[in-house]
Amino acid sequence: MSQSDVRQVDVTLVGGGMSGAVLALSLAALLRSDGSPLEILLLEASVPEQHTHSGFDARAIALSAGTCDALLRRGLWPLFAPHCAPITQIHVSDRGHFGQARLSAAEYGLPALGQVIELAAAGHELQRAMAASPNIRVCCPARVSEIAPDEEKVTLTLESGEQIETRLLVAADGGNSFVRQHFKLPVTRHDFEQHAIIATVKTAQDPEGRAFERFTEGGPLALLPMQEGLSSLVWSVGQQEVDELMALDEGAFLARLQQAFGWRLGRFERCGVRNVYPLILTACDYPLAQRTVLVGNAAHALHPIAGQGFNLGMRDLDLLTGAVAKALAEGEDIGSFKVLNGYWQLRQRDQAQTVWLTSSLAQLFSNGLDPLVAGRNLALTLMGRLPCLKAPLASRTLGFVADVCGN
Repeated sequence: MSQSDVRQVDVTLVGGGMSGAVLALSLAALLRSDGSPLEILLLEASVPEQHTHSGFDARAIALSAGTCDALLRRGLWPLFAPHCAPITQIHVSDRGHFGQARLSAAEYGLPALGQVIELAAAGHELQRAMAASPNIRVCCPARVSEIAPDEEKVTLTLESGEQIETRLLVAADGGNSFVRQHFKLPVTRHDFEQHAIIATVKTAQDPEGRAFERFTEGGPLALLPMQEGLSSLVWSVGQQEVDELMALDEGAFLARLQQAFGWRLGRFERCGVRNVYPLILTACDYPLAQRTVLVGNAAHALHPIAGQGFNLGMRDLDLLTGAVAKALAEGEDIGSFKVLNGYWQLRQRDQAQTVWLTSSLAQLFSNGLDPLVAGRNLALTLMGRLPCLKAPLASRTLGFVADVCGN
């Protein structure tokens, strides 16, 4: 293959789910000092037209207020806004015990604590926007078979035989990242021995902006408000219980859900298709390699408690975009160690704290030992009465926990 047959681009993203698509569009808006845009290539292994696409399935996710601000800053919020339902209140409780706490948008002077959007709707809008961008090329299906970095570039070989030379390689290819495995980057893993049951449910009462995080004996149960009076269910349960629950018909499943959640939204009336995902923490200790950076679930796949997954990832994307913008303005190499390490110095603390927080909460609130039950209920009660004790939870919920490059 001659050099002229090798495609040369500025940035190549592996993975076209939420993280890859948002970053591609964010980077596409940047300009070099001469006013020209970056040439961006996105490689996605799965054809995304169907809801079975792994990056845009039937789940819904909570976007924190900080994530919404970041999307607005990057010019992407108009894509999401029509499909979002606001979260104006969050109610946290421990089933069968006295502890509870509430967060409301009003007490923080915000119109909403966050927004909820279905991944399928987000995916449709992001794919449409990428197709309309003149400096983004999407290759799908496309799988990387070889990665060869050197001082000036990374050379990628696809299974089709096509070769690509890129100045910066971004891995957004999920928890089983091929790029991460290729570079043998070390990861911290922890099996929570739980599975998340994901479904859309209808309750007698419209949630009207109310979100719930209810801790049960088997694990946390969250309900997120959606459009049209629906709610998104994320129910974390142990292996034995998940098999039992998934085998139930709709009526029996709703009865079990009613027992676990209670009656704060009245009777559970309907349930959509139920999907199951194993809950395994995967956190990359150092998500950098030569001219390569990991973002989103490739860098950190978290327990869904407190809804931190994509919100932590969005802070990756926002700060990486800022680091690339700064490098372009200063005439620096966007894939250099200086640029990528500078980005990581900004991200390291937030990532470590969020991984620790979500893992600790998941284990604390799934433990039935009496001293731990008493301690966590006392903590919830005090948080409900003393705003200063609620501040750490609120800062994570709102997503305002890291310095953000405003470039």
